Amino acid sequence: MQRSLFLHAAAAILIAGLMSATPGKAQNRRITRETNANRRARIERTVTETYTHRWEVGGGGGFLRFRSGEFTQKNSEVGFWMNGTYYLNEKLGVTGEVRGYYGNGKVPNYNPFQALVGNPQISEYPFLVGPTYRLRLRQHTAVSVFAMGGTAIGKFDSASKGIPATQLGFWPSTSARPDFSAGANVDLNIYPNLGFRISPNYLGTTFGGTLQNNLGVNVGLIYRFGRQ
Repeated sequence: MQRSLFLHAAAAILIAGLMSATPGKAQNRRITRETNANRRARIERTVTETYTHRWEVGGGGGFLRFRSGEFTQKNSEVGFWMNGTYYLNEKLGVTGEVRGYYGNGKVPNYNPFQALVGNPQISEYPFLVGPTYRLRLRQHTAVSVFAMGGTAIGKFDSASKGIPATQLGFWPSTSARPDFSAGANVDLNIYPNLGFRISPNYLGTTFGGTLQNNLGVNVGLIYRFGRQ
């Protein structure tokens, strides 16, 4: 008799415990689902806010490997870049960009003027325009590609003590030669309207009527404003 009462009491306690625990677990699952849904909604709002800006402007510094003449060694150059992009939608935009690169051309050792001028400073100024297309749009990162063309100014004898650039083995100075560039932008978003950009790129120039294949990287800040 006592054993039967004990078993009934234990069963009642177990059932009561299960009944009291089940609503709590269900409530926890419901709260978790609501929390995840809220987080996803917040991320979607941030993504929309970030990539529906109509305008994007940027600027910073850069590095380029450039060959100053047909038979010269490549030299390292530092530079600047500034651009602006008008976005037609979240992914496709039209970019205009200006760059400037500065370095020291390497006069060949066999050149008779090498001892006089050393390695004089040279500079190039590409002006470019073309499409930009976003491949990846995330809360904290974005990846886009671009292809642009335009014209470039080359100054190869401004520091050569009056000796023409061609006599140093450099390309002739010019005010307008075709150029083009292609590359990728990797944006690390600080805020929806502010980001840090890393942009590895190829720059093709045609000084002296030949093609120069130049590789470099630009880094800097971008600022977004306006609404589509």
